[in-house]
Amino acid sequence: MTATISPSRQPTERIANSLTSGQLPRFIEWYVLAGSLALSAAILLLMGFNVAGWLVLAAVIYLIGLGILSSAVENRRKATDRVVRGLVTVAFLLALAPLISTLITVVANGIGVINWDFVTQTSQSVFNPDTLEVTTQVGAWQAIVGTLIITGIAALISIPIGILTSIYLVEYAEPKHWMARTVTFLVDVMTGIPSIVAGLFAFSLFTLIVGPKAFSGFSASIALAVLMIPIVVRSCEEMLRLVPHDLREASYALGVSKFSTITKIVLPTAIAGIVTGVMLAIARVIGETAPIFMAASFTDNFNANPFDGPMQTLPVMAYTGYKFPGQDIAASNASAWGAALLLVILVVILNLIARVVAKVFAPKGSR
Repeated sequence: MTATISPSRQPTERIANSLTSGQLPRFIEWYVLAGSLALSAAILLLMGFNVAGWLVLAAVIYLIGLGILSSAVENRRKATDRVVRGLVTVAFLLALAPLISTLITVVANGIGVINWDFVTQTSQSVFNPDTLEVTTQVGAWQAIVGTLIITGIAALISIPIGILTSIYLVEYAEPKHWMARTVTFLVDVMTGIPSIVAGLFAFSLFTLIVGPKAFSGFSASIALAVLMIPIVVRSCEEMLRLVPHDLREASYALGVSKFSTITKIVLPTAIAGIVTGVMLAIARVIGETAPIFMAASFTDNFNANPFDGPMQTLPVMAYTGYKFPGQDIAASNASAWGAALLLVILVVILNLIARVVAKVFAPKGSR
């Protein structure tokens, strides 16, 4: 009995030993990383130290060293796994580095500018009768109001169009129907439209309607809506396709109409993804400078009427603060950094609101 079983166990034991034989220490990645950073620093100290070069060289040494150690102690399969995981980690850190660097730069330069007066006042020149000096008072209130108005109008235009278009493509249209193919093609084309072209389109359209000097917040909203619609359509379409067909079929089996099925089952199920897609579209356009600069121009005066005269926005304020500084160049640069930081804060607040809305309206089973 033993003689007949032992031969069959030998291949299994051999495979198990080959998979478990040789094991590097648990925290070997951290040890190799520390050694790579030290070796890279030692090499670059002889050639001229540079932080970016230090990190890149350390990453290369880390991957090579980890692969050699794993191949020597473990086996080729585990070595490949460790190297690939290392490549993914390095790629993630490289992608994260510009974001962190940008945030640090914006916060460091803008935190000293932002205060209550900067947020609630408009930019203006102040004359001191005692010293006969004219000083520049920087403020972002007109830019905050302009950003919210222009982006809000663009969202009111593009979100219903985008959601209804995605519902048509997923729920009603046949995949090979000429209308569905035409709409899909046009959405793909709109996705690649440069933002400045959207601004030129809006400015030209309103120039034909109201004549020259057609700068207005509504014109800028049309330009942003052109950029938002394809993003909303694509994101909502993908979210609707993720809703299981079993839910629709169960609803139809109970005699529920197609309209009620869409509004009471499909949309509530995909609401979290739809809200996320809408916020991605808003975040995509809220920082646009070229189309707003072309369609709404810029001004330091407070203007809350989107149908009359130029309007200021935070991204345009940041751009003009550097491109067209006033007599007080330092104040203009400071206002630019303050506007940039306010824009980042505004995007974060909008994303937090979207998370709360998606969680509140999501189906109970997914909360």
